[in-house]
Amino acid sequence: MNRDLPGGLDAMVRDLLAWFAARARPLPWRRDYEPYRVWLSEIMLQQTQMDRAVGYFERFTARFPDVASLAAASEEEVLKLWEGLGYYSRAKNLLAAARLVAARHGGRVPDDPEALRALPGVGPYTAGAVASIAFGRDVPAVDANVERVFARLFDLDLPPREPATAAFIRKTAAQMIPPGKARELNQALMELGALVCLPKKPRCSECPLAGRCEALRLDLVFERPVPAKAAAYIPLEVATGLLVRQGRVFVQKRPATGVWAGLWEFPGGTVESGETPEQAVVREFMEETGLRVAVTGRLAVVRHGYTRYRVALHCFSLRDADGEAPQPALHAAQEGRWAALPDLDGLAFPAGHRKLIDRLGRDIPFPGPALP
Repeated sequence: MNRDLPGGLDAMVRDLLAWFAARARPLPWRRDYEPYRVWLSEIMLQQTQMDRAVGYFERFTARFPDVASLAAASEEEVLKLWEGLGYYSRAKNLLAAARLVAARHGGRVPDDPEALRALPGVGPYTAGAVASIAFGRDVPAVDANVERVFARLFDLDLPPREPATAAFIRKTAAQMIPPGKARELNQALMELGALVCLPKKPRCSECPLAGRCEALRLDLVFERPVPAKAAAYIPLEVATGLLVRQGRVFVQKRPATGVWAGLWEFPGGTVESGETPEQAVVREFMEETGLRVAVTGRLAVVRHGYTRYRVALHCFSLRDADGEAPQPALHAAQEGRWAALPDLDGLAFPAGHRKLIDRLGRDIPFPGPALP
């Protein structure tokens, strides 16, 4: 590992800032660097690609243009606008943080990194990004793009999250900031990683720092950054079912804590060892709603992934097995309702269930007569 800062660090920073001034993308939160918009963008960009985040950002700020409007919102409305971005804890933390900012900071996003860190969902990177980009505070903001740039620039031969490597990157990022230029420098480093110093197809010929890159000089660009040990994916078989009465399907709202808290779903759960998916959905319906149901058909197998899981969601049409058709109990939910097909568009669902809904009435028949 080359831990020594190369000569000409000032020239490196100057070249990087000049490149950013000429190549910066016209992102919506860069129009005026208003703190609320910067903060929102950073929360959305956690675990989300830039192209997808921009559209969500525009829709979100059209509905919630400032801290006060967001703080007054219901969780359900926020989750619905967030639907499709995944990692829903970000949306819940954002709402909780907005309420704290409204109550404790007069509706103004704080400019101090430590005050920002005290907000739900704000870690070291996000605090540094908001403090520097929104307020011009001279603090570093180290994300995965910056880690990759530094791993190549300084030929770091340990994974970026190793304590010694992480400390070096953060210290160096702070040393590089010219007084009063943290907004530009931090964004320039992130932009370089996003547009040029790419993970698999780096565009070294376009890099303003190519002449100072140790990994390029040593022909180690594709070996940097050194990867951390990969986590194994966990396959998961899940069964769910659509029970329709009088043109409406039963949906329930998940508890306020746990996975996908507060989102709506069709009842169901994990296929246990020795079960078929059909047996699992009948069992889960009984456990969650107290209803005896029978499978009338297979609708689809929807595949999706989240965190370390790769899910196969087996979806079935169901009928009541009891002639008296009792109302569902709520053993695994905080709320339930019978919803017409168009009503489902106004509720926030996990990704697998939303994929199923998007196909209902298109290439998957709605089980039973659907109300308009």
